[in-house]
Amino acid sequence: MKLLKIFVTLNLFILLCSFDPLEKASPSDIHFLETNSMLYQSEQLANKYSGNSIQWHHPYGIPQPEKVCELAPAWFTSYSLAIIPEEGKTVLETLASDKLWSIFEEIGLQAIHTGPMKIAGGIISEEKRSPTVDGGFDRISLTIDPAFGTLEQYLQMVKTAQNHKAVVAGDLVPGHTGLGYDFHLALRNYKDYPGIYHMVEINEKDWDLLPQVPLNKLNINLSKKDVKRLKQKGYIVGELERVIFYEKGIKETNWDVTAEIEGVDGVKRRWVYLHYFKAGQPSLNWLDPSFAANKVVSGDIMKSIGILKNSLLRLDANPFLGVEINPTSSKAWSEGHPLSVCSTNLISMLTRKLGGYTFQELNEPISDIRFYSQMGPDLSYDFITRTSYAHALINQDTELLRLVSSLLYKCSLSPINFIHSLQNHDEFNYELIHFSMNPNETFTYNNKQIKGKNLGNQIRKNDFKKFIKDTNYNFSFGNGIACTIVGLCAASLKIKDIYNMTEKEKEKVKKAHLLLAFFNAMQPGVFALSGWDLVGALPLEKKQIPSLLEDGDTRWLNRGAYDLLGNTTATHSPSGLLKAKTIYGPLPKQLKDPNSFINNIKKYLNARKSYKLHLADLVSNVEPKNKQLFGTIYKLPSNNLALIIVNFGQTEVKEDLVIEDIKDTYAINMLTNVKEYKDFSENKIAIKLEPLEGKSIIFRKKPSYLKK
Repeated sequence: MKLLKIFVTLNLFILLCSFDPLEKASPSDIHFLETNSMLYQSEQLANKYSGNSIQWHHPYGIPQPEKVCELAPAWFTSYSLAIIPEEGKTVLETLASDKLWSIFEEIGLQAIHTGPMKIAGGIISEEKRSPTVDGGFDRISLTIDPAFGTLEQYLQMVKTAQNHKAVVAGDLVPGHTGLGYDFHLALRNYKDYPGIYHMVEINEKDWDLLPQVPLNKLNINLSKKDVKRLKQKGYIVGELERVIFYEKGIKETNWDVTAEIEGVDGVKRRWVYLHYFKAGQPSLNWLDPSFAANKVVSGDIMKSIGILKNSLLRLDANPFLGVEINPTSSKAWSEGHPLSVCSTNLISMLTRKLGGYTFQELNEPISDIRFYSQMGPDLSYDFITRTSYAHALINQDTELLRLVSSLLYKCSLSPINFIHSLQNHDEFNYELIHFSMNPNETFTYNNKQIKGKNLGNQIRKNDFKKFIKDTNYNFSFGNGIACTIVGLCAASLKIKDIYNMTEKEKEKVKKAHLLLAFFNAMQPGVFALSGWDLVGALPLEKKQIPSLLEDGDTRWLNRGAYDLLGNTTATHSPSGLLKAKTIYGPLPKQLKDPNSFINNIKKYLNARKSYKLHLADLVSNVEPKNKQLFGTIYKLPSNNLALIIVNFGQTEVKEDLVIEDIKDTYAINMLTNVKEYKDFSENKIAIKLEPLEGKSIIFRKKPSYLKK
C-alpha cells in the first residue's frame, strides 16, 4: 500500500536533484533532457518515414469502422496497474503468456487494449523520476515503462497475440504530457520546446500580478482573480468553460504559474501554463507556429505502429485540443472547438496512413460524436447507451435506452460505429452529456415533454439513490459512480451485503452481468470487456485502502487488482493495488464449469461470429408495450433479419411483436439453434423472456423446394 501511495500521489511539484529547474542548467543537463525528450525522438523517427514509400500503402482519408470490426470484433481491455502477474514474471510476460492467449482465443477475443504503458509522471534526476499523477496519462517518454516489463517482452506479447489471430491496441495522449524532459526544456526556453505547450512568458514588469511560489516548489495554481488580471493584460484567454479535477486550494483554475527559471540564454522567466486536468499535465498547443506538439504526438504514432506493432490506438481526451478567447463571454471557448476536430482528424489520418486505426473515448453530445467521426477516429466508445442500460437494469425500465437509441438513429450513428464495453478504469459515467449540453431542448420521455437539463438531473437523482445511497459498496466520483459491474448488478438486485453473498445471490448477480454482456455483444461494432468483468471483481472496501482515498478519488475502489490465471498467491499487483474479491475466479477454473461467466461469453461470441452480427446494419428499433423490454432489428451480411430482444426486468414477460418483413419466415434462436415459436405466414412473433434474459433471433426464408 505504501508503494501505491507513492505511485498515485498528487504532488504537483518536482524537486530536481542533478538539475534544479530553478537554477541555470549545464550543457550536460540540456543534452540529457533533449536526447530523452519526445520531441527529439519524434524528429529522429520522422527521418525514417519522410520520403519513404511506406506512407502510401494505406487509405487514410475516411474512417473505416467495418475494417476495424472485421480485424478484431471482440476485445479484452487491460488495466496494467491492476494485473497480478504470474509468479516471478512481469506484467508484460503475463500478457504474453501462450496459456492466457489460448484462453482468449477459445473465448473469442481478438484484441487486447493494454492501456497506457509508456513512462509517465515527471523527472527528478538522470536516475530517478516522480510518479504518474493520472494513471499513466501524463506521458513523458515514448519508452515502455520498466515497471511493466521490457520492449522485448512487449513485442513478445504482440507476437503471441498474432499467433492466436489477435492484435494489440495502445494509447495516444494528444492533450498533454507530464512534467518530463520536454516540459523542462520548455521552461528553459530551449529551441521549439515552449511551442509544445499552452505556456506564456510573463513580462518581468508584470510579475507583481503573480502570486509568489513557495521555496522549492516549481509551480502554484492561479486564483480566479489572478486569471482575470492576466486576461485583462492580454496574456491568456482566461477561465475555461469548466475546471476538471477542481479542488479548493489546490486547483481552482486551469492555470499554473512557475517560479523564476533561468533559461539557456541566461534570462530569468516566469511562465503561466494551461492544464485541463492536473497541474502535472501541461496542455499541448496544437496551433503553435512551431507545430512542436503535433510532432510529439506524431512521434508517438510512429513509435506505436512502426516499432511496438500496435494495430489500434486510442485517443485520450481529444475534445480538449483547442482553446481561444471568447469576446462574448467571460470564459474562453474550450469545448467543442473546431481545432479539436481538425487535430483529431490529423491524428486519425496519420495513424491510418501508417497502417493503423484509431478509436476515441469521446463523452460528448451525439451530434459532436457524429461530427468527430466523419473524418476522424474509426470508432468511438459507446458512452450513450452505456448509462442507459445501467438505468434500465436498476429501474427495470428501458424508456431512457429507447430515447437515446432513437437519437443515435436520427443522427445516423449506427452501433457499428461504437465500442460497446462493460467496465473500464474510470467511474461509470452518469454525466448524460447529450442532455446537459442541450439543456433547453425538449425531449419526449415517458410520454411527457421535458427539457434536457431537467431530464438529466431527474435520472441522476433517481439512480444515484439506488446505486449509491441504498448501498455501502458503490460511491460517487466526478461524473458518475465508482463501481464494478458486479457492484452495479448487485445494487439493481438490492443486495445489501455484497461481501457475504449466498451462492443464490451470486448466481443472480452473474445473470444480471451476463445480461449486460449479452446486450453489448449482440450489437454490431466492437464488444469489449475488462479483466474485472472476466473474474467478476467486487469493489474494494473503503477501510481497505484509506490512503488512496485521501484526495477523494473513489475510482480506486473499482480498480482492485485481479489474477487472470490463478497461479500466484500474491495479494497485490506490482503497482501495489490490493487484490479484489471475485465471484467467478481465474479463467482456467471457469473453463471447467459449463455454466461459468466466460463459457457463456464464449457462446455469445460464437454466435456473433457465426452470423457476422458485428458487421450488421441497423434497420430499426422496436418498441414493445412492456417497458422492461428493449429490442432492435438488424440486417445481417447474409441479408436475413435478426431480432435482439432483452428483458431488463426481474419478472417474466410475454408479448407478441409485430415486425415488418418477417412474413414467410421461420425464427431460429442464434445461441441455441432451436426454433422459436412463430407462425410462418404472419409478420409477428411471440416473445417469452425469463427475468434478466435476452434472445437473439434470426428470421430465415424457407428454401424454395420446401415452399410447395
